[in-house]
Amino acid sequence: MKKFLIALQFLTILPIKIKSGIRPQEIGRSLVYFPIVGALIGSTLALSLFVFGSLPFPVTSALILVILIVMTGGVHLEGFVDTCDGFCGGNSKEKILEIMRDSHIGTMGAIGLICLLVLKFTLIMNVVQKNQWQSLIMMATFARWTQILSCFLSNYARLEGKAKYFIKYAGHKELLAGGLFTLVTFLLLANLKGIVLFILSILIVLLFINYVKRKIGGMTGDTIGAVNELAEVIILIFSLILITPNK
Repeated sequence: MKKFLIALQFLTILPIKIKSGIRPQEIGRSLVYFPIVGALIGSTLALSLFVFGSLPFPVTSALILVILIVMTGGVHLEGFVDTCDGFCGGNSKEKILEIMRDSHIGTMGAIGLICLLVLKFTLIMNVVQKNQWQSLIMMATFARWTQILSCFLSNYARLEGKAKYFIKYAGHKELLAGGLFTLVTFLLLANLKGIVLFILSILIVLLFINYVKRKIGGMTGDTIGAVNELAEVIILIFSLILITPNK
């Protein structure tokens, strides 16, 4: 239960109070619950689709996007912005990491954020129009599992930082259990097409993870957030292509 609360604390803005101290190992082991928290986030978005479904499509879509940002505290968006700034502005690992640690938003970070939000809004609007509520659950679940994948496949690119213990203690159990939960979710929501969606999305995420590792020798909290954002967009795109809308 404690590890689940840790996952909720890191992935949402819920005011979680953990009475006892948190050990570094428990931070890493909490990864196994990331897809479950993602499914809860996605289910909230799917419920919002029905609650606001009588409103015009653009309004419903904007509300769903705002709810997603508010629920997560925009933490992954921040990582995406920092990653855009660092990777576009630095030529060496040291310079990239230095730029990413800067709290100010650069030009490329701002451009990347605008493009990402416009793309997400457009994709969500198409999901709303086709009533593909399943896509919202798969999106949030898969994106949180890719955070486990990022941690498992990488070293920590810095000496110290918030994401260090996630990466250090990410093991086979967390990866496989979280992956199985995500795969079953896809299968239940989209049948065999869900399996195809899962596999295609993993391939693109793996390409991005390898790109990051080549640039800075591992992952940071910012790049893990960027992976999350990329994964959400990928799932929405492939869902609109592969999943038959409800009649």
